[in-house]
Amino acid sequence: MAAIAATLRAMSMMKTLESNAGDYSRSGLPVRRARIPADCAGLRLDAVLAQLFPDLSRSRLAAWLKDGHIMVDGAQAAPSRKTWGGEMVELRMPEGILETDDKPEAIGLSIVFEDKSLIVIDKPADLVVHPGSGNRSGTLLNALLHHAPGLAEIPRAGIVHRLDKDTSGLLVVAKTLEAQTDLVRQLQARTVKRHYLALVHGQAGQDGTVDAAIGRHPTQRTRMAVVPGGRQARTHYRVLERFARATLLECMLDTGRTHQIRVHMASIGHPLVGDATYGKRKSGDTLLDTFPRQALHAWQLGLLHPVNHEAMQWESALPEDFTQLLDTLRSLP
Repeated sequence: MAAIAATLRAMSMMKTLESNAGDYSRSGLPVRRARIPADCAGLRLDAVLAQLFPDLSRSRLAAWLKDGHIMVDGAQAAPSRKTWGGEMVELRMPEGILETDDKPEAIGLSIVFEDKSLIVIDKPADLVVHPGSGNRSGTLLNALLHHAPGLAEIPRAGIVHRLDKDTSGLLVVAKTLEAQTDLVRQLQARTVKRHYLALVHGQAGQDGTVDAAIGRHPTQRTRMAVVPGGRQARTHYRVLERFARATLLECMLDTGRTHQIRVHMASIGHPLVGDATYGKRKSGDTLLDTFPRQALHAWQLGLLHPVNHEAMQWESALPEDFTQLLDTLRSLP
């Protein structure tokens, strides 16, 4: 019953959001309105806002609520306020959505596809996606702001999912708030298809699925781990090619948890080659041990276009370092 109620609530929220997209205030800044569904009665306002606007982070919504950018029935309200259902929420997007340190930078991008709603990027290894501690510049976000200045008005410059710094391959960026909302919903509904190529240590057995919850490591807070009470995570994998001490896999994600493939493969005894965090420091194979990054490449991306709902798919060729590693492995006796 709980699952049915959650589905009905989500459908109600989608209808509310879709009917109010694309409005603007007199200042020209976008305004988003949504009526709180009746079946949300009794929930905290901050929890309801997170469901109404899933493309925006809870911390950003909380800050905007505090600063008066979000009104409930025309008045400010505390995050802990209980909702009754039926209230009208109005979110007035403030100027300067991004942090002041997020500046445009002329960094080259490999663009696979671009239109008025989307940009599909083929990210190289060693490029950080989003600014953070120790990486305030030189990121994909900085490059996007230079390539498309309008992304400054989109939360996270339109980035809806990430790749680790040393993972190469495809990711999609939304150019409008409407596209971002739609893509976030597709990710939540698991209709975005993300296929990866991963070289793992050891001889993996038959094709399989790892269905194991992922959360913060209980003692090493910078790492993720398979832990009780973590967030649901599911990775399917298929054996593509076997080598003496490694296996090339195709991995397909049902969910998108932080470091998901890396954690899941390590949990079944087949960590990724080159993974300094979850992998083997020394496997006894010099070729594998000296590969300088995790051998993971997002080679295929499929989704429904957020405007016309056309099914779209893109592929990315393996980068040179990954290709050379495989070629060398194939040449060995």
